[in-house]
Amino acid sequence: MSQPSFPSISPALTREDVINQILSSIAMEELGLSHIINTEGEKLQYIIGTLPGITGPGATVDDVLAANDSVRNMIDAISQNQLLYKNKMQSALASSEMQGPTGPTGATGATGPSGGPTGPTGATGATGATGAAGPTGPTGDTGPAGATGATGAVGSDGPTGAVGPAGVTGPVGAVGATGVTGATGATGPLGPTGGVGPIGPTGAAGATGATGATGATGATGATGPTGPTGTNVTSTAGFAANTTGATISVAVAGVLVPLPSSQVLPPDITVNGANDTFTVNTTGRYRLSYNVNTTAALILGTRLLINGTALLQSTVVPLLSLSSFSAEVLLDVTAGTTVSLQLFGLLGTAVLLSGSAGASLMIVRLS
Repeated sequence: MSQPSFPSISPALTREDVINQILSSIAMEELGLSHIINTEGEKLQYIIGTLPGITGPGATVDDVLAANDSVRNMIDAISQNQLLYKNKMQSALASSEMQGPTGPTGATGATGPSGGPTGPTGATGATGATGAAGPTGPTGDTGPAGATGATGAVGSDGPTGAVGPAGVTGPVGAVGATGVTGATGATGPLGPTGGVGPIGPTGAAGATGATGATGATGATGATGPTGPTGTNVTSTAGFAANTTGATISVAVAGVLVPLPSSQVLPPDITVNGANDTFTVNTTGRYRLSYNVNTTAALILGTRLLINGTALLQSTVVPLLSLSSFSAEVLLDVTAGTTVSLQLFGLLGTAVLLSGSAGASLMIVRLS
């Protein structure tokens, strides 16, 4: 079997050329992935019948869900490839330049004049290795050990003496006679009277008497003073819409939706010159709601921005294309808070409905 080999390249590539080739290949792979992502989007458009110039197959809900699963699996695979491309690019950019080849040796310089000072004495050479030690002579024989003397015999124990006999138990003595009973003593004096005994149980309750006649109705009291006038918190309520059919170019990071139409704003809710940012100047609990209606179904997201930060509970990010978006939240707001409506998601163009509620925002104080 033949072994693989690299083709001969002339002139030879430098390290910088190789790194540029790697970065170019990553760019081409990214371009290919963008075509794949566009194909997946057109697949969904074909299934749901929104691909311009082509009539879809009249897909069922199961067909749409199966196509959605297929697109999601492809996006997952693309995301994994993106991580590989990122690591490859970082490794290529972080690669250090290798040292170039050694240049040719320069020509030998001219010999200096004679009679110069004697050069320093050279360093003393290293001491030679120590020779190996001679072999150790044989050990002499160990003399025999002397004989151990005999141990003397242990003497025997003397015999144990015999136990003497037990003594005889003496007889039990006779019981003495009972003495004569003495005479009865005189009766003692009468003791003191005892304390009072406990109270006996309560007797059964008697029958209830007849109910007396109802008394006459008393006179009506005087009317109390009128309480203070309540505060109408919903007087802080604002509304604005966009009925012009505006065309909005949506960026991934998001773009604010202008609401120049049908503005009904109280004194404590103001709007900027672009009609896309509203400032609430009264602290309280507010009901915030919005609607967005487009002329075509899009895979976009909508949300509210509070002081420029996305409000998660107001966010709508559909799995399939939609043409209508809406949300409603309750939020505690401090004076000076800004509220904006935003479109975000994949790059694209959204066209709001014309002559109707293309987009609207309502701000109502509840307390």
